[in-house]
Formats: sequence, structure tokens, C-alpha cells
Amino acid sequence: MTKNIKKVTALALTAAMVGSLAACGGKAEAPAGDTTTAAAGDAAATTAAAGDAAASGEEVTLRFSWWGGDARHEATEKAIAAFEAKYPNIHVEPEYGAWSGWEEKQSMNLIGGQAADVMQINWNWIDSYSKGGTSFADLKQYSDVLDLTQFPEDSVAQCEVDGKLMAVPVAITGRLFYWNKTTFDEIGCALPTDEASLRAAGAAFKAFDEDYYPLALGEYDRMIFLVYYLESKYGKPWVENNEIQYTEAEIQEGLDFITSLEADHVIPTLSVIAGDMADSLDKNAKWIDGKYAGIFEWDSSASKFEKAVVESTNKPGQEFVIGDFIKLGDNNGGFTKISMGLSVAATSAHPKEAAMLINFLLNDPEGIEICSTERGIPCSAAGLKVLEEKGLGNALVKEANAKVTGFCKFPLDPKFEHNDLKANPDGVYYKVFGKLSAGDIDSAAATKELVDGINECMGN
Repeated sequence: MTKNIKKVTALALTAAMVGSLAACGGKAEAPAGDTTTAAAGDAAATTAAAGDAAASGEEVTLRFSWWGGDARHEATEKAIAAFEAKYPNIHVEPEYGAWSGWEEKQSMNLIGGQAADVMQINWNWIDSYSKGGTSFADLKQYSDVLDLTQFPEDSVAQCEVDGKLMAVPVAITGRLFYWNKTTFDEIGCALPTDEASLRAAGAAFKAFDEDYYPLALGEYDRMIFLVYYLESKYGKPWVENNEIQYTEAEIQEGLDFITSLEADHVIPTLSVIAGDMADSLDKNAKWIDGKYAGIFEWDSSASKFEKAVVESTNKPGQEFVIGDFIKLGDNNGGFTKISMGLSVAATSAHPKEAAMLINFLLNDPEGIEICSTERGIPCSAAGLKVLEEKGLGNALVKEANAKVTGFCKFPLDPKFEHNDLKANPDGVYYKVFGKLSAGDIDSAAATKELVDGINECMGN
């Protein structure tokens, strides 16, 4: 695969790439302590003790890298300022940006030994870039300053490689349906709850205006929607034990289903979306003005989509609502995953102070209050307690997270989000769905290309 980051960088940095990648979530021992029944109320005392244990007074500079939107950037910079005030000898240099191109840049930094001390990472980076547990520091070694008992044992285990804790899980997330109720009311159409009402919405929107669609799905959205459809209908996980659990006939059926949604005016073709000339759907004028009236999106991303329609210049005050999971079979399709983690680079000269920063952001009441739900609903018991006691956090995100975690029970394969598969525009998902939507290949050819690409990524 020409765009495989590990293969490309290996050609330039062969020595740096020695060693095989290990899957996370193995049977390694979880951190000591009863992680599911931790006393969140003791978090402040734990944090204070942890800080005292590490505050040597030595002047330290840490780099902290993360991606996100403006609200996350603003909250994190405020939290950094509070951390520096609490520990005057530690200075934190922020490095942040949008998601586009971020993984490629950070993977090169990891391989080249230039990674920031503290890194916000996607869960799958543990599988893709940990190099057998050597790219990131083992956070178990810093449990005197990072209270690991605040995090669920199963989530912690998913962040381990060879018994080493590569990251602390920040939040659990999943995808669900959101609708612009203002548009649906304007057209006189009910919000979709099953396949029949979804197709009926397509017909109603087309009759109203051919530029209007009840749902918009990009390439990666379509891949996640394909898995949702198949899991809803057949009740099997997408991948298990590094093997696709669906036959090519079943996958082709799912691809035909998505193509039929284009034909029935439920979703726009990918060429139509590309023609909108927007970097992302939340910045697309058709979404902002209500012409695209539905999305299938992460619970932690909902607020930026809501903000876009509520603050629309042409059509302000539109109503953005959480929808029901569309019934496409007899099973609860869809998956949840660790949305992201916080890691310390193995090359950090100050791993203990870096672990202190992570603890402040996730377990310290002051850091929790500042960051709130900007990285999703916290995994940390201490974080949840602070949000509940103070009534903090985005109400929409809270409602969405409760809904998705209560509904979706399937696991996510760690390679599902591998850059070889989801990179735009050269990942397998983008190529397959792009060609299928354009009519350049049929569903049989698309199925073969999708399966072959995934198997290559998984090493099968």
C-alpha cells in the first residue's frame, strides 16, 4: 500500500522502525487497586499528595500536543495556565491544530524521536505506533503522581501493550444520529427511526428541493455506517481476532444498501459533497443553513455541529436534536471505543512531571472544571464526580454519550482507524467509497477492494 505510513517511514528511518507492533487490550495485568470502585471523593487529596511527591523545584519545560476545535484549544490553554500556577517550576508549551494531517505529523515525530512530552492520541495509535510498548512511557511507573485507580479497569487494559500502560483513557465515545429538526418541520417530514421512514424522508426532501437531503455521509462516515448496518442485521462484530467476520456477499449487500440511499435521495453523492468546497461537514454551508439535515457522528463532536446551525447567519436558531438509532435489523448495531488517550512519549526527559500534567487534566478538580466535556464525558471517576456536583459539561454531549453507551455493545477493532484505511484521500475507505459513489466500480469490485485492503492492513 503506497501510503502506508509505517512502510514509507521505514524506508527513510529503517533503524527507528525495528520491532513489531503489538495489539493493545491484551491480557496484561491491570494497574493495582480496585479501579471500578475508586473513591472519587478522595481525588483532590490524592492529586495534592501526588503533586507534592514530584514537585522537586527543578525548572522543567514540557511540550503538550493535541488536536481539536477552538473550544478545546481555549479550555486546554486555560488548564495549562492553572497547572503552571499550581507548579511554578513547570512550564508547558502547547502545540495544537486541526485533525487534518495531524496523525501523519505526529507519527513522524514519534518515529524521529521528536514527540511532545505529553500527547493526546487516538486509541488506535497504541497499536499503530507503540512499537511493542517502546514509543510511550509506561504510566504505571508514575502511579505516585498519576492516580490510575480513577479509571475503569477494562478501559485501562485496552491501553496496555505487553503489560505496559501506554496511555490513560480520556473518554468513551460512539456514533449516533442527529437531526436538524427545523428543516424536517419545514418540509413536514418525521424524523427517521427505521429504513422505511429514512427512505420516505429522502423522497420528501427531494420533492421539497433537490438541494436538500435528510442525511449527509462522507467516506469515513459511510464505512462506519456500513458496519452499523451489518451489525444491526447480522449481530456479529465487524472484526474479531484480527479477521473480518462477514462474508463478501454480506459486505456487498451492505454496500448496495448505501448506494441505494444515494439513489433514493437520502444521502448526497460524494461528488456533491466535494462540490460544496468545505473542509468538514460542520463548516459546510449546506449543513449550516439546514439543507443537509442529518449526520451520523461521534457524541463528543455534537456540540460543534449544533453550534454551526444555531449560529447560522442565514438561518439562525435552528433546532438540533439527538435522534433514535435507526432500526435496520433485530440487533443493536454500532460500536463504542476509547475516543482518545493521554500519553507520555518515551523520549521525554521529564516523564514524572508529564504524568503530573495528565493527572491535573483528568483527576484534579481544578483541571476537570476547566476542561469540562471538551474531550468527551470523562472516564475518570473523579472527573465524573466534579461534573455532576458542579453541573458542568455540555448537556447535549452528556445525553448523547449516555444514549450511545447504553445502546452500542460491539467492540471496535484497533486497526479499524488505522491511517492506511481512514486517511483522506489515500486510505482504503476513501478510495473504495469514492469510486463506488462515482460509479467507477460496482459493489462486487468495491467489496473485493475493501476486504483486500483491510486484510493487508491487518497482515492477513
